[in-house]
Amino acid sequence: MRIKLTFALLTIAACAKQEAPPPIVYQAVPVERRDIIVSARASGTIQPDTTVEVKSKASGEILDIMVETGSLVKRGSLMISVDPRTARNTMAQAEAQLEVAKARLANAASQKKRADELFASKALTETEFEQSQLDYANARAAVVSAQVDVENARIQLEDTDVRSPISGTVIEKSVERGQVISSPTRDVGGGTVLLKMADLNLVQVRTLVDETDIGKIQQGLRSTVTVDAYPNRPFQGSVLKVEPMAVTQQNVTMFPVLVRIENREGLLKPGMNAEVEIHVGRRDSVLAVPNSALRTQRDVESAAGVLGLSPEEVKAQLAVATASPKADSAKEKGDAKPAEEKPAANTMTGPNGQTIVLPAGVTETQVRAIFSKRMSGGEITAEERALLRKVFQGMGGGPGGGGRPAMSDNRFGGRYIVFVQRGGRPVATNITTGLTDLDYAEVASGLQVGDSVLILPSASLIQSQKEFTERMNRMTGGGGLPGMRSNQQQPSSSPAQGGGRP
Repeated sequence: MRIKLTFALLTIAACAKQEAPPPIVYQAVPVERRDIIVSARASGTIQPDTTVEVKSKASGEILDIMVETGSLVKRGSLMISVDPRTARNTMAQAEAQLEVAKARLANAASQKKRADELFASKALTETEFEQSQLDYANARAAVVSAQVDVENARIQLEDTDVRSPISGTVIEKSVERGQVISSPTRDVGGGTVLLKMADLNLVQVRTLVDETDIGKIQQGLRSTVTVDAYPNRPFQGSVLKVEPMAVTQQNVTMFPVLVRIENREGLLKPGMNAEVEIHVGRRDSVLAVPNSALRTQRDVESAAGVLGLSPEEVKAQLAVATASPKADSAKEKGDAKPAEEKPAANTMTGPNGQTIVLPAGVTETQVRAIFSKRMSGGEITAEERALLRKVFQGMGGGPGGGGRPAMSDNRFGGRYIVFVQRGGRPVATNITTGLTDLDYAEVASGLQVGDSVLILPSASLIQSQKEFTERMNRMTGGGGLPGMRSNQQQPSSSPAQGGGRP
């Protein structure tokens, strides 16, 4: 009975009219103004900004230690005393040698004086006179050498008092009283590390940022740091530098980024775990479109096929959009009057197709001549540099928001293609984007308020649906089953059904 029922259903399905295929469902999203905030988050560890290893130039036994870990020490303060007996004996011996050298110098000076008198009266030979001069010079050299020995001995004696090289905090103590230490100036092993000091008024966080985000990070970006000890108190810092050497962890390439933080209150301690948020950029009340609506040259043809547009038609639409960038710029600004009715302005087209308003007295020929000079390796003059500075200052502030325009920062945005709903049908158009987050991208040029961009299903989804339909048609002999629909139909903005084929 079941076999007969199935056969009857298949026969009825083969003779019945096949339902019309459903239209391609897409979503038309209006272009609106919104705030776009982009930041990079990473974890790291609090580290001192400056760390110094304290060693003693003198060798011997430690007699006294005046500091402990955590002690705040000023530069030049006494911290450790080393046994001074050897240095004191060396000092006494050097002073005695100096006294002997001075006595010999006095004797040599007297002999030189007598030799001068005898040589003047022809009672002394020239050889004996020259010898007296040489003895006097040697005596003077011996005094200088003895004075140097005394000074070196005095330095060695002073080195038995280990004083602070910086103003900071003792963060580590490696020795105790009674321990015998070695000098780094005499020991090939580098000497004994007595203490470690750090200036904790400035600390830094060393964090790892993924290589996909490192292009957005640059020195000076504002950062917010939070630690578990003070979860409700964020600390403000700035990016100190991006290390040039990458670090690979679990097959992920990352770059170390150092964030410097002021720590005047001493709340941040070395070794604390920290969460870092680097504020990459912010645009307030700018035109924005969903990232899913953006298409590149590689996938624009597949998207056009989903919409039922031919590649030639898409190329023609893009050519028309590219031929009128000034009209698009006027639309972006919400200017109701045509561009021809506006007074002529001193403008030029930027590298991303944007219109740049030049300052008064500056012409496009001047600016392009300076650009050509720089590109050819020539050195621009101070006047030309000042002119460029005026042009760049005039470019401040992107469309509809504060900050720099997207065209002046190569870290963000680029050129894309979107399909816009105009006149009841999809139209391909070029746009330039600026700052972008995970969901939306700033529109720098190409769209205006009131436009609606189309978010399409992926080409792979359409292909899988097509393959599924063909497979079901083969199973049913091409007649189709009740409730099954085909996707081969011209697009529409709503999933309404049309007529079918017999």
